[in-house]
Amino acid sequence: MKKLLFIGIAVLTIVSCQQQKIGFVDNVELINNYQEKIDTEAKIKTKIEGFQKRTDSLRQSFQLEINDAEIQARKMSQAGIQKLSKDLQDKEQILSQRVQFEKNQIAQESQSQNDSLIQKVKTFVKDYGKKNGYSYILGSNDAGSVMYGEEASDLTQTILEALNAEYEKE
Repeated sequence: MKKLLFIGIAVLTIVSCQQQKIGFVDNVELINNYQEKIDTEAKIKTKIEGFQKRTDSLRQSFQLEINDAEIQARKMSQAGIQKLSKDLQDKEQILSQRVQFEKNQIAQESQSQNDSLIQKVKTFVKDYGKKNGYSYILGSNDAGSVMYGEEASDLTQTILEALNAEYEKE
């Protein structure tokens, strides 16, 4: 009976002493080196450059209109000058609204894509942890949620490679 009790206590001790598998990732490195994020940023940058070219073109065209209006104003009555000035102000306001609208669209698209990428990375890390028997995968960042971790527990590169491989399949 004593042997059975001793064996029971020994088994209980061994089971309770099992260590949990814990790893961590550098959030900033993981997100910034994720190929889908790099590709998304390149697409957004192209949109921004196109937007800037269109905006510059519209502003140059409008500046030409202002220059023409200044020449015309020299030959106009005061009432004509006021009407011309009002028309130019209206055009400038429409131009500004158009530029702001497009700028907001690009910003919203960028934010939406970033949110989607972050969610995708979180889901991937969660699935990776489950598949590989991790009890916890912590995220480190500049705020210091993981102040120290053994290099062997740093999963950043491993998960990044798996994440990029998954993205290439898509």
